[in-house]
Amino acid sequence: MNFKKLLAGVLCVAALAGCSALDRTEPVRTPRTIITQHVTTEQVKDAIINAGQGRDWVMSVAGPGVINATQNIRKHSVTVRINYSERDYSINYVSSVNLLASGGEIHRSYNHWVNNLDKDIQKKLAAIAATPK
Repeated sequence: MNFKKLLAGVLCVAALAGCSALDRTEPVRTPRTIITQHVTTEQVKDAIINAGQGRDWVMSVAGPGVINATQNIRKHSVTVRINYSERDYSINYVSSVNLLASGGEIHRSYNHWVNNLDKDIQKKLAAIAATPK
């Protein structure tokens, strides 16, 4: 009888552990932001690079209108590609390590990191547009 209770308890704990792993993932977020300020493509590039560096992303220009960004936190890593123009930009998932990425889902931390990057880019663009010329 005690063995059955122990087995039932172990199965419950295993089931709960499995559920918590599923709760940590969300659909991959791909922010697409329209720029309402009057800025140049070069100013957008600078805002993206400065915002990323401010959040410890490693930023590298990959070509006209494209910046690759990598975030490394502990044993986790993610790479995104940011496509931009003077009218808009988008942050696109490329790859990750240890973030449970599968089937369009990823660890929720990824979405927090990308949301923070997006907000910081918007703040940098607003500050650039507010600067007297």
